[in-house]
Amino acid sequence: MSYFQSTYHSRVYRDFKDIESNAHRQIIRFFEQHEKRINGLEFEEYFELLIAYVNALFEIGSYQKHLQVVDMVIENSIEMNIQTFEGEDVYYIMLFKKAASHFNLYQHNEAEHILKELIKINPQDKEVINFLKRSRRRRGSRLLSWARASSILLFLLTAVIICFEVLLVRPFYEMYAPKVETSRIITFLLGLLILILGDFLHRVIIEIKVNQYSERVSRNKKNTY
Repeated sequence: MSYFQSTYHSRVYRDFKDIESNAHRQIIRFFEQHEKRINGLEFEEYFELLIAYVNALFEIGSYQKHLQVVDMVIENSIEMNIQTFEGEDVYYIMLFKKAASHFNLYQHNEAEHILKELIKINPQDKEVINFLKRSRRRRGSRLLSWARASSILLFLLTAVIICFEVLLVRPFYEMYAPKVETSRIITFLLGLLILILGDFLHRVIIEIKVNQYSERVSRNKKNTY
């Protein structure tokens, strides 16, 4: 069902509607000050104010608190069979924002679980697909960790070679300086190459895996129908 507005509204609802829609902190303050009265409202009014409160928490970056209350909207939308609110799929949007809150709190496993569920709902949603890729890129992988560790080791080795060259080779063994200089350059470039290649492969693997997952879900939905 869609969300329907009543012709009569309570005083607390009318006071709330006087607040500008982008005054997020004022919305939060009002809701928390009048929470008991809001909880006693008719469902339509309560649900609209709850959504505004949850969205305001998300907009100001209060992600931990957002996660504590966003499930209330999701559960109510399921229990009351509310499919749309103000022209949007409230269940889908709230799940997406929940994933975003987990992502911003560096809770990548939780975020990716939700994003994969959203892809199951709509495997054509590029925004969700790209968000899943972004989360996986930031979470990293064994390949990326190995590449970074190897490059750091080679950069440290380059620093050791520089010290060896400056303190020992140049003053006392000038004839070996060209070879030492060459080894220093090769070591540094190898470290840089491993770092770049590791990051590139990390991104390519994620791109392939997420696209494959989306395509597999899409095929399964088509076969179901």
